[in-house]
Amino acid sequence: MRLPSSYILRNLWTRKLTTLLTALGMALVVFVFATVLMLSKGLEQTLVATGSADNVIVIRHSAETEIQSVIDREQAAIIASLPDTAYDVAGIPLLSKELVVLMVLPKKDQGKPSNVTVRGISDTGLTLRPQVRLTQGEMFRPGAREIIVGNKIAQNFANAGIGKKLRLGLGEWTITGIFDAGKTGFSSEIWGDVDQLMQAFRRNDYSSIIFKLADPSAFKQTEEKIENDQRLTVEVKRESRFYAEQSEMMSRFLKILGLSLSAIFSIGAMIGAMITMYASVANRTAEIGTLRAIGFPRSSILQAFLWESLALSLLGGIVGLGIASFMQLLTVSTMNWQTFSELAFTFTLTPTIAWQALLFSLLMGLVGGFLPAIRAARMNIVDALRAA
Repeated sequence: MRLPSSYILRNLWTRKLTTLLTALGMALVVFVFATVLMLSKGLEQTLVATGSADNVIVIRHSAETEIQSVIDREQAAIIASLPDTAYDVAGIPLLSKELVVLMVLPKKDQGKPSNVTVRGISDTGLTLRPQVRLTQGEMFRPGAREIIVGNKIAQNFANAGIGKKLRLGLGEWTITGIFDAGKTGFSSEIWGDVDQLMQAFRRNDYSSIIFKLADPSAFKQTEEKIENDQRLTVEVKRESRFYAEQSEMMSRFLKILGLSLSAIFSIGAMIGAMITMYASVANRTAEIGTLRAIGFPRSSILQAFLWESLALSLLGGIVGLGIASFMQLLTVSTMNWQTFSELAFTFTLTPTIAWQALLFSLLMGLVGGFLPAIRAARMNIVDALRAA
């Protein structure tokens, strides 16, 4: 014989203040837990979405980032002559020789300096990134000291609007346009003509070469051909994989830090749930004795108190997850530890994160309610009735 669910819910409703405070404590822990996972997922998706699976990136062997990479002009010419590159309708190879450097610029609000990625691209550099679209102004002119900036740069940095001038390297550059790259890392970059930027920063070599494969399924053959060429000291990666690797270190750190904090906070939440349930058992001693006297077995009492604790934790989990969902409206900026440049991204809530957060909440309720439920189930009928 089982106790009806209405009995469990009624007991929670009877102790409104205690139920509310305990649920809010659990909601706070779930909020921290879910927010950390959303932050990590947002960072990961931003960098993964930056690359295209059809594009190939070539960097110096053993270089982890484009900033660390150096490809001289002779090697760049060899790579550009490979027949694996796709062509556009005008017969122009979809290949971009690129320079990537860091520049320190002041932020708009705080005025504090921050590293920004400056990327020099070839004529087809924009074509290779269909996720990037110019939303304001116009494209920079090849051969001119003109640049376009990502919308996150325009929002967060001083003097980053159309018509403004930024000092990059040895000269001033005029901003002619603002581009939107969606939820990708390109939105936090500045783009200009590669040859002009190489002169401004006194560079003779490129950082990377990006090209679109004529046959995306032939990546392995292209990789072997380039990496086995004795004239080259480079490695080849799919662009999507390259940017995914950029997120691994930061994402791992955020998860470890966040989960550690969640574990510490959860101890407090479980203790709170345990105290609440122990108080419930103490206040309902006579009630428990009556239930046992009219025929309800110990297992039903145990289950009733466990379900009560789980319902309490589920309520807290739903509230905490609901509050965490609003974090998706915010855009945060942090330093990419791989490139040491600023990266703007948003919190991302996925179904997987949602059920993980609710499962974590239920686990807190189970642990917090288990001992009080055992105590209630083991209560002697006679002693319980005498307490009335």
